[in-house]
Amino acid sequence: MPGTRYQLEVNPEIPPRLSRLEELTNNLWYSWDRPTRSLFARLSPGLWRAVHYSPKAFLKRIDQKKVNEATEDSVFLGTMNRVLSAFDSYLAEPRLELPGKPPLQATDLVAYFCAEFGFHESLPIYSGGLGILAGDHCKGASDLHLPFVAVGLLYRQGYFRQTIDRDGNQTAHYGDNDFDDMPIAPVRGEDGRELRIGVDFPGRTVWAKIWRARVGTNSLYLLDTDLDENSESDRGILHQLYGGDRRTRIEQEILLGVGGARALNVLGLKPTVWHINEGHAAFLVLERIRNMVAQNMPFAAALEAAAANTVFTTHTAVPAGHDHFTDDMVMHYFGDFCQAVGLDRNGLLDMGRVGGAGEFNMTALAVRGSRFHNGVSRIHGEVSSRICADMWPQVTPLENPMDYVTNAVHVPTFLATDWHETFDRHLGLGWQHRLCDQNCWDGVKRIPDQIFWSIRQSLKAQLLHLVHSRVRAQHMRNQGSEAHLDRVLRYADPNNPTVLTIGFARRFATYKRAALLFNDLDWLREIMSDAQRPVVFIFAGKAHPADEPGRQLIRQIAELSRQREFEGRILMVEGYDLHLARRMVAGVDVWLNNPIYPLEASGTSGIKAAINGAINLSVLDGWWGEGYDGKNGWAIKPAADGLDPSQRDADEARTLYELLQDSVIPMYYRNTSLGYSPEWVAMAKQSIASIMPRFNMQRMVTEYADKFYSRAAEQWRRYSADGFSGARELAAWKARIRAAWPRVGVRRINQAVPRIRFGETLHFAIGVQLAGLAPNDLTVELVFTRPGEPATAKARRYELLYECPLGDGEHRFSRELTPDQCGKMEYRVRVFPTHELLTHPFEMGMTIWL
Repeated sequence: MPGTRYQLEVNPEIPPRLSRLEELTNNLWYSWDRPTRSLFARLSPGLWRAVHYSPKAFLKRIDQKKVNEATEDSVFLGTMNRVLSAFDSYLAEPRLELPGKPPLQATDLVAYFCAEFGFHESLPIYSGGLGILAGDHCKGASDLHLPFVAVGLLYRQGYFRQTIDRDGNQTAHYGDNDFDDMPIAPVRGEDGRELRIGVDFPGRTVWAKIWRARVGTNSLYLLDTDLDENSESDRGILHQLYGGDRRTRIEQEILLGVGGARALNVLGLKPTVWHINEGHAAFLVLERIRNMVAQNMPFAAALEAAAANTVFTTHTAVPAGHDHFTDDMVMHYFGDFCQAVGLDRNGLLDMGRVGGAGEFNMTALAVRGSRFHNGVSRIHGEVSSRICADMWPQVTPLENPMDYVTNAVHVPTFLATDWHETFDRHLGLGWQHRLCDQNCWDGVKRIPDQIFWSIRQSLKAQLLHLVHSRVRAQHMRNQGSEAHLDRVLRYADPNNPTVLTIGFARRFATYKRAALLFNDLDWLREIMSDAQRPVVFIFAGKAHPADEPGRQLIRQIAELSRQREFEGRILMVEGYDLHLARRMVAGVDVWLNNPIYPLEASGTSGIKAAINGAINLSVLDGWWGEGYDGKNGWAIKPAADGLDPSQRDADEARTLYELLQDSVIPMYYRNTSLGYSPEWVAMAKQSIASIMPRFNMQRMVTEYADKFYSRAAEQWRRYSADGFSGARELAAWKARIRAAWPRVGVRRINQAVPRIRFGETLHFAIGVQLAGLAPNDLTVELVFTRPGEPATAKARRYELLYECPLGDGEHRFSRELTPDQCGKMEYRVRVFPTHELLTHPFEMGMTIWL
C-alpha cells in the first residue's frame, strides 16, 4: 500500500499487584532460576517463545487482558510469591567468610574484564565458549557473594542467527539488538543525567555511554558508542561483536581496556584486583599506568603497581590465536600515551613483543602487565607455559609463573530442573550448597535405576521435541516433502526416545574436527547398519562467516546426512543457540568431542552433559584430561607425536570406531530386559558423581580467589602503602638487577663427589660473581632430581647459605647436605634474583645454571 509506514508499540499497564515482575526482568538472576522463567512462560507460552525467552521484551508485549487475569489467578500469584521470596532470600543471604587465602576483605573489589558475556539469549552479546564461561564466572561470583564487578562492551549486533539451506550452505543473519528489550539500564549520575566517559583517539574523543546489567548480587557495566556525540564511524565501532577490520578491532579493545577502567573510575569503584579474561582487555594496564604516572610515579614503579594486582587468564592454545597489531597501528593510537608517561616508541612496543615477531601481541602485554597468569586446564596451563616461555627466557616452562585453573560450569544454569526433586530426595535438601562435597554426590548412586533412567529419557524426549521443531522448519523452508521429513526424523522420536543418541554441538572450527566421525565411511556404515541397535548422531554448531573451512565442514555433514544409508541417522540441526545447547547437553546419551590434541584449551560442553547424566566420549584434552577416571566415560588417547595430520586423524578415528563398535553401542543395548541397560545407568551415575563436585563454578571461583584474587589484593596493599613505596622499591631493585645480570657468574669451588654411602654428608661450596649486587639479592640453590627428570615443582631444592667474600666481587655460598634417598640422583646449581616483594620467584625470567 502507498504512504509512509509508522511503527507503534503499545505496552501493557502492569497492575500494582504484579509490579515486582518488572524487578525480576531486570536482574539476570532469571537466567539461572528456572522457576522465574517458567513464571513468565505461564502467562503466554506462545509469546514467550516469540520474544526468544526475554522476560523484559515479554512484559512489554503481553496482552493487557492476560495481565489483568493474572491478578485474579491464585495459582499464578502463589507461584509469583514463591519466586519473589526466593529472589529476596538470594539477595539478602548473609555474606559468609569470603573465599581466598588469606580471605578477601570486605573492602576488596574484583573487576573482571571480558570482550563478551553469555548469560542468556535475552542478552545477545556473546559468540561462544569464552562468553558463556565469562557469564558463568559472574554468576558464580554472585552465588559466593564475592565483591565483584564485570566490565564489557554493548554491541548493537551480537553473534549471527544461522540457517542452513538444502545444500548445507550456512547463511548468517544479523539483526540489531533493541536495548530497550534487554535486561540493561543506563547508569545515571546524581543529577539524573546519563553517565558517559571519553576515550582519546587520534584527533578526536570517542564518547561511550555506560549501561548496567544486574547479575544477582553484582553488576556488569557495558560501554556503548552509538551516540549522537560521536561521528558515524565511531558510532559503529561497537556495532558488531568481533566485526570489522583490524582498525575496528583495536578500537574495540581500547574501549574495553581504557574505557572500561575509566568507567569504573567515574562510577567511584576502586578495584583492588583486576582480572583480564583473555587479551582483548589488556590495554587497561596502560590506562592504569597513565593514571599513576599522572600522580608523579615513575613509569617503572607504576608498571609494578599495576601488575601486582592484575590477573590474566588466557584461553588460547595456539600462538596464532592471540590478538596482535602492527607496530605502526599501536603507535598511532598510543603515541600520546608514550609522551604522557615518558616512554619512547621501543619502550611501549617491547611490552607487546614476543621473540623476534614484528607485531604487538596483546597476550604479551597482558603477561607483562600482570603478575598472576593462568591457563584454563592442566594441559592448557602446560601449553600456555610453553607458548609464553619467551616472557621468562632463562626459566624452564615447567617452572615459569604460568599457572592454571580448570574451567567449570554454573550448575544452576545447566543442570536440568528434572533432577531437582530426585536430588532433594536422595542427596538431601540443600544439595545445591554442597556442590563440592564428594560424599554428597556419591549419593547419586543410591537413586533407583528406574527413576534415574526415566529422568534421562524425559530429558532426551525434550531434546528430540526441539530437534523435530528445528529440523521441520529447516526442511520445509528448503522445499522438502512431509513424507521425506518422516524418514529424516524416524530415529529421533520424542514419543519413543529409546534410540542411542550421540551429540556433537560446538563452534565449527577445524581443530574441533566435527568430521572425524566420517574418516572411514565404510567402517561407519558397518557400525550404523545394525537395525537392532540403531544410533542417531545429532550435530549442531556455527562456523564463523569468514571461516570457509568451518563452513565446508557443515556442508560435508549435511551432504552425508542425505546419503541413503545415513539418512535419519545423522542430523545437522540449524540455529545453534543457548536454548538448543541446553537441551542437547541435557538430553543426549553420549557427548562426542574429538579436538586435535592439545588445542582444546578446556571445553565446558562435556561438563554440562556429564552433570546431567550424559556420558562423554572424548579425546583426552582440556578438562577431560582431568575428569576421566576410567569408569565415567570413554577416552580417545591422542595419537603419538610426530605423525602427519592425516595419519593422526586415521589413528584417532580408529579408536573412535572401536569404542563405538565394541563398548558404547553394545553397553547401551545390553541386558535391557528392564527397559534399560544397568551397566549404562551405572556409568551415567558415575558421570554425575565424579564430575559434579570437581567441575562446578563454586570450585572454580573459589580457586581463583585462593590462588590469585586474595594474593593480588594483598600485593596491592603492600605495593601501594606509604605512597607506593613498595612499588618504587621493587622497580629500583629490578633496574639494578637487570643492569648487573650480564656480569653475574657461577663456579664450583670444591670437587664433585660421584658416590657416597647412605648417611654420609656432602659439602657444596659455590663461588658467585655478584657484579656489585648484595648477597641477599640472589638465591643460590641446589636442585636434586632423578636422572632425566626436569627441574619441576617435584624436584628437591636446597638453598645455599652465604659464607664470605672471596675478592674481586666474588662471594662464597655453601651448604652441607645428607641425602635421605638411595639410588642415582642428579643435581644442579642455579642462581636467580630474590626479593621479598616479588610475586613469583621467577617473575623476572632470570636464572643462571652452573
